[in-house]
Amino acid sequence: MSKAAGRTPILVDCDTGIDDSLALLYAVASPDCELVAVTCTAGNVDARQVAENTRAVLELAGRPDVEVAIGRETPLARVLVTTPETHGPQGIGYAELPPATMPLSQRFSPDLIVEEARRRPGALTLVTLAPLTNVALAVLREPGLPRLLRRLVVMGGSYRSPGNTAPTTEWNVSVDPEAAKIVFEAFGSRIAEGSASTEGSAAARSTRPTALGLDVTERARMLPEHLAALASRAGCAPDGSMSGGSGGSIGSAVNPIVRYVADALRFYMEFHSRYDGFYGAFIHDPLALATALDPTLVRTEPLTVDVELGGRLTTGETVTDWRRVWGRPPNVDVAVEADADRFMARFVERVGDLAAQRGGLAGTR
Repeated sequence: MSKAAGRTPILVDCDTGIDDSLALLYAVASPDCELVAVTCTAGNVDARQVAENTRAVLELAGRPDVEVAIGRETPLARVLVTTPETHGPQGIGYAELPPATMPLSQRFSPDLIVEEARRRPGALTLVTLAPLTNVALAVLREPGLPRLLRRLVVMGGSYRSPGNTAPTTEWNVSVDPEAAKIVFEAFGSRIAEGSASTEGSAAARSTRPTALGLDVTERARMLPEHLAALASRAGCAPDGSMSGGSGGSIGSAVNPIVRYVADALRFYMEFHSRYDGFYGAFIHDPLALATALDPTLVRTEPLTVDVELGGRLTTGETVTDWRRVWGRPPNVDVAVEADADRFMARFVERVGDLAAQRGGLAGTR
């Protein structure tokens, strides 16, 4: 199936914690997104909990028809580490959702990625919000994957800023650095092949992955006022405050999506208040999803990126050749700027409208 009616076919690979779930809500809420499927891997929580969270959030959003598949449940070469201190024991903060009723796909996530890319060559955008385990396995199964995809958008890496896992490493890459290295190298080699090819079809060309690291995703800050604006747009009358760490509600009881977002984000905001000095939340993954739909949200620079696997202090670092000393061709378009204000306004508008529709309150704003 090709891109239809101006909608971008999107396949999401995630490890559904709090910000992954917000990205899924954004995808469902976006009229320019055709959500093809969601593949799951371990990261923020274990893979089985990821699949449960993913299906429950899609049901909350009214999309039980979206295929959800599970992939490999451990990193390629390392022991799995999860992050309950950041996302809560179930991965969705203080939020509670009914158990998912939609069935899990019979397909294995890497196979699903390859099959969907083959089914619509040159049309599908793959958005990764998790460790790159599934994508690495997919590209090992199908080395031509970089030329089958229209785009790969990666939330991962730390290119010009401190890390959030170790001093120089970002979470998604650090969980499975071997997978990240495989993906970046595979796309780099296929780009070189594509540039030498005389074939003109979309399937024969390859573009560099777009990578959004902490450098830009930490500019997307969800603050209490954004949450209040989202609730207002959904038709919820304020009955408290989220400001200053008070943890109050914002009229969320009458709207299931607003209630979910508020309860999930309260945990995230408390975490960032303890560790990052502000009461709010970095919503890394929704910015990556939004960029897949609208590339003008970020400015990128073509760079050569490698992943450190053996450093005593730096394993998982995305080593970036800013001065071009390696003399190797660029293999990643690294985001260096983001229009965070435009993105945040769009997030409030789209997810607020989805909440209004799902809550039966669309006509009350």
